[in-house]
Amino acid sequence: MAAPALRSAAARARTAALSGGRWLGTSSAAETERERVRVRERGREKEEEGAGWELAAAREYYDCRKSIYGDVTHRALLVDAVGTLVVPAQPTAQVYKSIGEKYGVKYSEDEILMRYRRAYEQPWGGSRLRYVDDGRPFWQHIVTSSTGCSDAQYFEELYQYFMTEKAWKLCDPDAENVFKALRKAGVKTAVVSNFDTRLRPLLQTLKCDHWFDAVAVSAEVAAEKPNPTIFLKACEFLGVKPEEAVHVGDDRRNDIWGARDAGCDAWLWGSDVHSFKEVAERIGVEVTNNS
Repeated sequence: MAAPALRSAAARARTAALSGGRWLGTSSAAETERERVRVRERGREKEEEGAGWELAAAREYYDCRKSIYGDVTHRALLVDAVGTLVVPAQPTAQVYKSIGEKYGVKYSEDEILMRYRRAYEQPWGGSRLRYVDDGRPFWQHIVTSSTGCSDAQYFEELYQYFMTEKAWKLCDPDAENVFKALRKAGVKTAVVSNFDTRLRPLLQTLKCDHWFDAVAVSAEVAAEKPNPTIFLKACEFLGVKPEEAVHVGDDRRNDIWGARDAGCDAWLWGSDVHSFKEVAERIGVEVTNNS
């Protein structure tokens, strides 16, 4: 009985040796974990290589622009309005619900938001443009679809609310100082926005209209982003060529793809840049507290 037992033990030992010491699964688990670590490390190395390549490519690109245009790489800055320059002070669904309760709106904020997004993303059948003149027909459709309430007084109260200062706030509290520095450096500025004709008075209400040399609003130029026409109009208003301008906005499709189709440079707000000071520095304009 001893010999078979010894042979069995020897066989197990050989198997363990051949399998790299995997005994009762302990070494196997450890080896698996080591392999996972190696995979993660290789992944990080590749990411770092990719990020390094992108950074090098960006530097090369802006070095090229500086060789053409000088230290200030762009003659004009185009800026998206909602989501980049300003944002609602309160979530839209919250406003729709709080004002709508006295008009019988029963939907929750989550449901209003879901219905709002669904209505906003669908093709607008009233016109090839969503925002025509003051945009009332489009916004009446959005409000009714979002809340189930078609009360004219409710719509009017909402419509007027979004023309007030309390409805909005600046995305970047330091924006005014930055735009002063940009214009002092000779960089022309414009707002480029899919909006109705309330935009100009709204910019005045928010006391930021004087930051800009021009406003290209879709309801006035009969073109909505990502249509390149609205960007070309903005460049025309500023007297610059598209390749001399950079557009900053928070929507990849409307802002980045649209601007690039027009021949402009474009940076994604919240990804490529996170503040207007960063925008100015990338253009080559130094911003100080006394700008």
